[in-house]
Amino acid sequence: MQIKLDELSSPQTYFNMTQTVIPRPIAWILTENEGGDYNLAPYSYFNAICSDPGMLIVSIGLQDDGREKDTLRNIRERSEFVIHIASCDQLPDLNQTSATLPPGESEVTMNNLQTTPVEGFHMPRLSDCKVAFMCERYDIQEIGNNKQHLLFAEIKEIYVDDDCTSVNEKGRMKIHADRIHPLGRLGASEYVSFGEILSARRPA
Repeated sequence: MQIKLDELSSPQTYFNMTQTVIPRPIAWILTENEGGDYNLAPYSYFNAICSDPGMLIVSIGLQDDGREKDTLRNIRERSEFVIHIASCDQLPDLNQTSATLPPGESEVTMNNLQTTPVEGFHMPRLSDCKVAFMCERYDIQEIGNNKQHLLFAEIKEIYVDDDCTSVNEKGRMKIHADRIHPLGRLGASEYVSFGEILSARRPA
C-alpha cells in the first residue's frame, strides 16, 4: 500500500504518521502556570537534536478550538521547564495528564503527583520519574499550515535515578535502559512497553 499525503486531510496525515513513526519517545513536560502551580502534559513528537549545546525538540500543536496549549504559553512566558521520561508503570498517570483541563488548572494537583526540588533550578521535577531534563527555552518556531510550534529546549541538567546507573571497568557511567523501562508511543490509544535490548556494534 502506498499512502499519498497530498490526498489526505491534516487529521488523516496525523493518523498515518503516528502509526508508522513508531515507537516514539514521550516528553512529559512540567511547566509553571501563571498562578505558580504546575501544568503537566505528554507530547510524542519529540526527540534529541543537538549535543552542543545539548538540545531536545518538541512539536506542539494547537487546542481543538485553535488556542495555544498551556505548555506552550507557559514556556513563552516563563523560560524554564522540565521534560521527563515516563516509565511503563506510569502510563495511567501519564494518560490522565493528557486530558484537557481549563487554563491554569494543575494536572499535578489533580492527579496527586509529587514533585522534588532541583538544587540550582527554579522548577521541581516529578519525584517518581527516573529521568528528567531541566531545560530552558532556546527558541520557538512556527511551521506548517496549522500553526504547529517547534519548541527547542536547551538542556541545563539531567537527572537520572541512581538505581538506573552504574560505573563500568573504564570508569564510565552506564545508564541502564532496562531499569528505566521507558514508555513508548504508538498510534491512536496505543503505547508500547520496554522490550528486549538488541546489540550491534557499528562497523569500522
